[in-house]
Formats: sequence, structure tokens, C-alpha cells
Amino acid sequence: MQGKNWVFLNKSIKRESILAMSKQFGIPNVISTILLNRKIQTEAQVKAYLSKSMSTIHNPMQMKDMQKAVERIIAAIEKTEKIVVYGDYDVDGITATALLYMFFQELGANVDYYIPDRIEEGYGMNIMAVNKLAKSRTNLIITVDCGITAVGEVEFAKLRGVDIIITDHHTCKEKIPAAFAVINPKQPDCEYPFKDLSGVGVAFKLILALAMVLGKNTTEVFNKYSDIAAIGTVADVVPLLDENRVIVDKGLYALSSTHREGLKALLEISGLEGKLISAGSVAFGISPRLNAAGRLGTASTAVKLILSDDKDEAYKIAIELNEENRKRQLTEQAIFNDAVGMISSDPDFDKKKVIVLCKDGWHHGVIGIVASRITELFYKPCILITHENGICKGSGRSIPGFNLFDALNFCGELLANFGGHAVAAGLSLDFNDVDAFSSKINEYAASVLTPEDMLPHVSIDCLISPNDISLENAKLLSKLEPFGIGNPKPVFSIMGILVSTINQIGIDNKHIRLRLEAQNKYINAVGFHMGEYYGKFKAGDIVDIAFTMEINNFQGTENVQLLLKDIKKHQFT
Repeated sequence: MQGKNWVFLNKSIKRESILAMSKQFGIPNVISTILLNRKIQTEAQVKAYLSKSMSTIHNPMQMKDMQKAVERIIAAIEKTEKIVVYGDYDVDGITATALLYMFFQELGANVDYYIPDRIEEGYGMNIMAVNKLAKSRTNLIITVDCGITAVGEVEFAKLRGVDIIITDHHTCKEKIPAAFAVINPKQPDCEYPFKDLSGVGVAFKLILALAMVLGKNTTEVFNKYSDIAAIGTVADVVPLLDENRVIVDKGLYALSSTHREGLKALLEISGLEGKLISAGSVAFGISPRLNAAGRLGTASTAVKLILSDDKDEAYKIAIELNEENRKRQLTEQAIFNDAVGMISSDPDFDKKKVIVLCKDGWHHGVIGIVASRITELFYKPCILITHENGICKGSGRSIPGFNLFDALNFCGELLANFGGHAVAAGLSLDFNDVDAFSSKINEYAASVLTPEDMLPHVSIDCLISPNDISLENAKLLSKLEPFGIGNPKPVFSIMGILVSTINQIGIDNKHIRLRLEAQNKYINAVGFHMGEYYGKFKAGDIVDIAFTMEINNFQGTENVQLLLKDIKKHQFT
């Protein structure tokens, strides 16, 4: 049980600023505090955040090469050239592929899609696939959620007479592929005002640009495809700010009453049918099932589900994906157990700031999920590598303060390939270089990570009193959704509250339930995966708690419930 550092986000915010914002917009002080904590300060920012208005959506033509891409696509449609959407096998790539394919079909294009096999082909464009598509008389390949590092593959495609339009959102390396058009807001010379779109977000902007040029109603196009765009945006864990916030808000609303047979079947199999869909519903119910197709099976199955307009076919595919997800969970747990065992037997583990583990036979499609769990458990960046026939493929996850993409760039001479983001990345390397890579990335970590960076922390919006715990306030907070990266669910703290009762609950007593008392008021609280806290606290203790405020609906009755983030013994002064 690691101690956690409580960081109060409002510590540097002046009370005058909070009061001024509350007066200007007619909102409670606690809401003003939350907004200021998220750097939402100007009148325009506050209005955009609270309204989640379509006015927040930027003109897609501001993106570099967008005009070129639109003109090339329209020409291809008019000439009935064969267009292939080349996607990635995660949820972001799957949804982006489905979105472009559906819209191009609506425009009457001669379109197909291709997603490489995770195990046989690996991530992104590959020459064998490009050659195969060229032989099938493909004239134009449009990548989604990949392609920004495909310098050689683009050159090969050009030799085969195939034009490439890249749409991607991953961090750019020094050399950009010489494609017909490259649409990526992260390009250094791209002036697009929002840099944090997902892969499906960039594809979404492309269809909106096409709609504009073709004279279609862009609001109707936005509403029609926002459900698909929202799923990929949530799944790819990009900041839910700016236009991402609007895409997800509108998309989740559309998803709750979707008419797409594929998505309806997916909601049913996920236990979400008839419910109001939240970002959490997507992250923990929908995404894992779509992801399972690309992790253990074929990602094209998930695309086929989204595209399906046949109820029976859609339900059959949804059942298949649900079973794949169950297998994924079993595979994931086996790898997790292996990894924890390897860590337990490493006498030098405490000296390492980055966890690098390699083993034969680990499933490449699952190691990224396990790396995330290991990072969360030990609060260290983690890279898991699977080895087969001398070739190693790895997937990594990181912690705040450690940019994984920059770290891999530092180790570039030892890697065959790498790509990704600050918090998640993939790589490949020779088996003989694994130990050297582990040493090199730990050398880099030692130079950038401080002891404070290695301590888990709880970011707290502000201190509140027990009287602030009310159903009314919980409902008010729900209006700030969708929550996610960049716009986390507000976390509060109460200092000096009495533990009336504490119990362990759940399978293997993994969780705890507390009844707290203050000022003649009783408050229910649950701590998921906090079973180990049970032995540290007892009834009668005075504690400080960090928590989020939730609405618990049980048998038609709504009550406030606290979801605990941490508990500490109260220090009397």
C-alpha cells in the first residue's frame, strides 16, 4: 500500500478569481474552482465548456493539406477510382475506418477498407499490404490513425502508382512521409488550433471538410457520425477538452438512442441497452469488446459489426466479440501474473525507474493492457516485450512526468521502429538488444524523473464540508461531463470525519465500504480495490478522505455515494 501525495489544484488560485467567475456566470464557487483548476479562465472558454456548443468545432480547412486531400478524394469519386481506407486495429482505428467507409459509400465512392493483422503484419502501413492493394488496382489509399512514420511505405506506393493521403494524430518524427497529403494537427507547421484530436477525430474532420466543399449540411453530417467518432475518441484517451468535448457529448447522446444495428447489438451485449451512455460506459463496456477483435482475432470483425445493418448478423458478431473479450481477459490475467512474478524475483527492482520485461509467447495484442495495469500497480513506466523467432515487439505505458515517446527517441539507435504518444507507445527491436534497451531507458529516466514524480498522487480540486455532500450538488457536477483525460471527474476532500463503520466487500474482499459521520449526518462511501485499507482503519477513527461524488440509483431511489480515492489518518494540530 503506497502512500499517496495529495495535490490541491486550487492552491494557487486566488479566492477573488473564484468569486469573480461565480458572479459573472451565476455558478457556485465550487464549479468556478473546478473550471479554474482546468485552466478554463476566459469568458469564451467558460461559455464553450459549459454550453458544449457546436460553435467550439473548428473549421477543418484550417488543417494543413486538408484542401488538397478533399480535392483528391472528390476527383477519385468522380472518376470511380478505387479508394481503400487503411486503418489501425485498435478502437480508434476501427471507428475511423468505419466512419470514412460509410461516408464514402454515401458519396457513391468505389471504396474498400483494409486493416493489417496485429500478429502477422504489425502496426501501421507495411510494404506487403501496399503491394497487395496496388495489385488490386487501388488508386488511392487513405490511412486513418496511422501512417505518419510510413516514409518508406509511401515511397513504395508512389512507385506502384498509388496516391497516399495520411490522416493521423500520432507524434511526428523529424521526417514526414512525402504523401500526396498529410493531415495531422501535430505537424510542426500545421496551424490547426487544437492538437489533441484522436485518429477518428482527424477522420471526422476530413468528412466534415468534404461535406463543406460538396455543399452538404455539415451539422447533419456531424450528428449522423458523431456516435462513431465519440467511441473512438473516448477509447483513445485523448483530452476531453475543446472540440473533443463536443464530439463526445453529442456522440454519447446519439449513441444512447442509436439506430445502427451493430451498435445496438454491442450495447445489448455490454448490458448498456436502454441506458444513458457515459464516457465510462464506452471505456469499460464498449471499447474492450471492439478492441478484443484486433487483439486476439481480426479487427475487421469489429468494423463489420459497426457497418452491419442486419439485426441478426449484428447480434451474432456482437456475441463473437463478447467471447473474444472473455478470452482476452483470461490471456491478460496470465500475462499479468507472469509479469508480477518476474518483478517479485528481481532483486534490483527498486533501483529501476522503468519496468522492462520480456518473455517468449506473450500475446502481442494484450501486453499493452497489462503494461497499463503494471504501471498503475507500481507507479512506474512499464514496457512489456514479447519475443518470437528473434523479433521482439513491445508496448509501453507511462506516468505523468515521463514522456514515453521522448524516452524511446533517446533509445532510438537500439530500436527497429517505434511510435506513439507521451503516455502510450509501441516498439520493435532485436532480442539481443533488450537488455541494452532496458539499461538505456532507465538511464534516461534517471535524468528526468524526480523522487516526487515516482510517488502516486491524488489531484484534488478543493476542500469541501460534509454539508456540501448532497444529491443536488452531485447532479450539478454531472453537468460537467463528459469526464476523461484533461477533464477528470472532480475530486474533493473532507478533513476530520468520523468512521462509523468499515467493512470489506466483494470477491476476495477486494473493496471496502464505509459509513462516515459528521455534524449528525451519515455519508456512504465505497473504495474499489482498496481492500488493503481495511486493516489500517477502524470504526471510531477520525480520517481525511479524498473522493468523487456519485449518484447511486438503487431500486429507483437516488442517493449520494462517495467513491474513495484515498484515506489518511487525520493529523490533529
